[in-house]
This record gives sequence, structure tokens and C-alpha cells, in this order.
Amino acid sequence: MYSYAIRRLLLIFPTLILVTILVFLSVRFIPADAIDLMIAEMGSSGAVSGLSAEYLREELGLNVPMHIQYGRWLGILPQESGQFLGLIQGDLGESLWKSTGVRNMLFERLPISLELGFIALITALIASIPIGVFSAIRQDTWGDYVGRTFSILFISVPSFWIGTMVMVYPAVWWGWAPAMEYVPMTENLGGNLIQFLIPGFIMGMAMSGTLMRMTRTMMLEVLRQDYIRTAWAKGLRERTVIFRHALKNALIPVVTIIGVMIPMLIGGTVVIEQIFVLPGVGLMMFEALNLRDYPVISGINVFIASIVLFINVIVDLSYAWLDPRVQYR
Repeated sequence: MYSYAIRRLLLIFPTLILVTILVFLSVRFIPADAIDLMIAEMGSSGAVSGLSAEYLREELGLNVPMHIQYGRWLGILPQESGQFLGLIQGDLGESLWKSTGVRNMLFERLPISLELGFIALITALIASIPIGVFSAIRQDTWGDYVGRTFSILFISVPSFWIGTMVMVYPAVWWGWAPAMEYVPMTENLGGNLIQFLIPGFIMGMAMSGTLMRMTRTMMLEVLRQDYIRTAWAKGLRERTVIFRHALKNALIPVVTIIGVMIPMLIGGTVVIEQIFVLPGVGLMMFEALNLRDYPVISGINVFIASIVLFINVIVDLSYAWLDPRVQYR
């Protein structure tokens, strides 16, 4: 198992190199680059009249060929100052608009997305796994029908629509709306939790529909296995059969789906963060795309890709713990 884990970890590095190439090139194919937007904004505000596109490209290092830009961003080619400073050295570059380090910007926004994602994940697990298990062990009863109905409802109804309704209708009917300004946890813990519970609950329920269906399907399959029939024949209690013998094996596909959802919670919360005005990584990505801020877009994508790769390794290794029949060599 240790050799397998080492091989998987080593495979992360060539995969990340490929990700950096794709991310670096794809963001530069977006129409209207950052220089055009800067010139347009300065022209509309009347702030500067003597700056040209060529001058801005030279100041921001965008006047050199693309392969040199990539080498500097990666850290394998020296910057104009002669220093080697880039992704390999742990530096994600600076924002084209703010002259602020992307790493600092990311770490400033990351706790907000992590808190939102943690609440959503806990909500999804609490709602999905118990209901999925209950639906399986009480197949074709009224409880199963109710559970399946709710799972289909959560899958079908978009979370952004529910979020919009939560923002609009309570304000119209009762004059109440969620806080529109971010409340830091260090300043007001209660206000912070109240602000995050609603969007976290909405995201979690949207995730729980898929997890419910998968948990129910896999539990039904496991409950038909011979070793489960043997456990019933031995006279074991239902709780022992379900939670000690069946549930761990049934959770393997569920853990796989959770592993895919976790990175989406960090960077895929763009709409929810925008609706509830939460300045997390998702909103940061949305703002960077609008401004064509290449270092910020690339830095966020590489960070999320790294999380995806490491979580995939952890998920694969967890299979051996969930099912002793899984052997790694």
C-alpha cells in the first residue's frame, strides 16, 4: 500500500505540469485581454491619457512571447529583475490590477469558501446517508417513497434558484433579508454563523440528492450479498448487520462522489457567493474573469487542481479501509 501511495503522489507532479499549461493557455484565449480593459477603464474615467497598450504590456511583462511568460510564471525562467520567482518557488504571481500577491489574495479568501463548504458538506452528509440507508432497508415503503421524492427534488431544483428565492421573497413578505456585508468570525461569531448557515444549507441540500440516491442504490446491492445473508442467518441484530457489515462497503462509491464534490465546494461556489455577497474564492474567480486577471485565474485553477489530485489519492487509499478485499500493491 505504501508503494502504491508513493507512486500516486509522484504522478501528481506531471499531471500538475499539464494542468499549468492548459490553464495558462486557456485564459489567454478569452476575448478582450486585460490591457484592452485597462485602456477602456482609464479612458472612461479620464484618469490617464498618455498611456499606451504597448507601455502597459511592457510594464506588466505581457510584451514577451507566450512561452517566456509561461516560463517566468512557472519559475523556470528568470524575471526581468533576474530572479527566479514563480510557481515552483511557491509564488503564484501578482494581480495585474491590484499589484497584490495572488497567494495572499487566495489565502485571504480561502477561509470564507472553506467555512461555506464545510457547512454544506456536513449538511449533505447528515441529510443523505441516514435517509439513503433508511430507504434501502425499508425498500418500497412510504418512508422509501418520501426519501426518494426528496432526493429527486434536491437534484432537480438548482441551488442558485433557491438562493435567489431566499434573498427575494422574505424581503418582500416579511421585510427580512440575509446580511449583505461579510461578517468575520473573529468579530462576531454568532453573526458569522447565521450568515453562512443559509447558503451552506442550500448548497448542502443540493449535494445531498445525489448522495441519497447513491447511498440507497449501493445499500440495496450490498444487502443482497451472500455475507449479509449469512449475518442475518446467524441472528445478528439489524443494527449490527447494517452498520458493521453493510454500510462500510456501500460507502465506497459515495466516498468517490464526495471526493469529487469537495474541490467543487472550494472553487465552484461562484453563484452562491455572488448571491449572498460572500467574498470567497468563487467570487474572486468571477471578478478575475471579468477583469481578465491572468495570474489570479491561473493561480486559483492550479490551487483547485492540486486539491483535486491530493483528494483523489486520499479517496483511493480510503477504499482499502472501507473494504478489506481491496488490495494495493
